[in-house]
Amino acid sequence: MPELLNIEALKNTEVHSRPYPYFMLEQSLNSDKVAQVMQDFPEITGGGSYTMEDLESGPSFEALIEELNGPEFRQQITDKLGLDLNTLPMIVTLRGISRAKDGRVHTDSVSKIATILIYFNDDWTAETGKLRVLNSHDMDDMHAEVVPNAGTLFAFRVTENCWHGYPPFEGSRRSIQINFVADEAAVKKHHNRHGFTAKLKKLFSQG
Repeated sequence: MPELLNIEALKNTEVHSRPYPYFMLEQSLNSDKVAQVMQDFPEITGGGSYTMEDLESGPSFEALIEELNGPEFRQQITDKLGLDLNTLPMIVTLRGISRAKDGRVHTDSVSKIATILIYFNDDWTAETGKLRVLNSHDMDDMHAEVVPNAGTLFAFRVTENCWHGYPPFEGSRRSIQINFVADEAAVKKHHNRHGFTAKLKKLFSQG
């Protein structure tokens, strides 16, 4: 299958060092592939995070996940964020619905080395729901803002001050979150947690 990721644009994207190492790219996918990947994004009707195993997705979306786990993408993130990610496990989680309680200001857990978000929404018109790169634990102390349009990518190095979040939004807000993690223990913990919550979601959906 032809390449889905816009590797050339990724290579030329500027990395910012403050308030922590990050970069964003509005066209992370090749423009002629966006519609098909959007169509093949899994149907998600509930809030929270899901693993690929929880959902059914189309071939273009699955091909994108393979590229994200491939050596070329890993090397680009490695070079840009000053990390060696080439042998680290990768975790993929998906979101489709934002709830009022989502988006609160936080830093990522210490088991995560780098985080990459890619959004899959039609042109974003809501004032809220835009991810904020923050200088501190204050939603209004904003350094930069990421509009979650289709194909927009945001990546950052996980540090003790990697504050981020978004003002509350309720409705469809689709994204992939890719995490490169420290070791297989972090992978096991992730799957155990999400496997349990997936069972609860299925139970309540049947109730």
